[in-house]
Amino acid sequence: MNMHVHDAPQRALGFLIQQATLIEPTVYQLRYQDIQYPSLIPVDTSAPDWINSVTYFSGDAVGAAQWFSGKAQDVPNAELLREKFESTVSMAAIGYRYDLEELGKAMMLSMNLSADKATAARRISEEFIDRVALVGDATKGMVGLVNNPNVTATTAPADGTGSATTFASKTPDQVLRDVNGVLTGVFTGTLGTEIADTLLLSYSVLLDLSTRRIDAVNQTTILEWIERNNIYTRTTGNALTIRGVFGYLDTAGASSTKRMVAYRRSPEVLKMHVPMPFRFLPAWQVGPILFEVPGIFRLGGVDIRRPKSVRYLDGI
Repeated sequence: MNMHVHDAPQRALGFLIQQATLIEPTVYQLRYQDIQYPSLIPVDTSAPDWINSVTYFSGDAVGAAQWFSGKAQDVPNAELLREKFESTVSMAAIGYRYDLEELGKAMMLSMNLSADKATAARRISEEFIDRVALVGDATKGMVGLVNNPNVTATTAPADGTGSATTFASKTPDQVLRDVNGVLTGVFTGTLGTEIADTLLLSYSVLLDLSTRRIDAVNQTTILEWIERNNIYTRTTGNALTIRGVFGYLDTAGASSTKRMVAYRRSPEVLKMHVPMPFRFLPAWQVGPILFEVPGIFRLGGVDIRRPKSVRYLDGI
């Protein structure tokens, strides 16, 4: 190896720093199609990087208009039932490293370092955020989109025999009834001010609905039947977003049953704060022959600001 033993670490560190400037822009541009949270939850990165917590208010409007005489003085008023919450922001880290031998060989052969290690680090950070977004983290007191205790959770009604609640045991009409029931629950729970536009199902349920036909003759699947006849689409003329969520919904319901989630996907309803998106720090030497590029990011849990605009249906 064409370098003196004593200056080998310094040269290796300089080489790693130079290579990192090439690797990192490529890694930051990557998009992972199977990471779920960005398409399910509005993400807010506007808070300062090092903020300790985010304050938000969860509330619902109450009140009703009444007939009123021009001589009367008791005008009915709308009120906001608001509760203040603090969403703690915490830091997590994942990086990558090289030893002197790896760097020395690359320098000797005039090879660029592969972006694979940096890509793996960023991928792991995205998987971490995805998990926190969906189910939270008990060690930090965080809950996620699918397990918030402030959201109303009901149990799916039984099938025609009165013995089972799962979609697999139900007719297409019964499945549509249950879907419309949870969508309507959001509408009535918010006094008609909100209507859910997004429906989340476990992959196993979504697979069943997308392959099972409504009858032996008709080629329409149950999923297509729902897409055409759900109350959101019939009311607004817009398509209901139906997404499969891997893993987390299989046991999120009461007694570890499958759970369906309905909500209006809007920052007014829910939001996840990521004040510091994932970033690499400068490379540095952590041992006699070991060099590291740390990666850090800071995030809070999912804030469901209008719990009545979200609804769970268990036992499906």
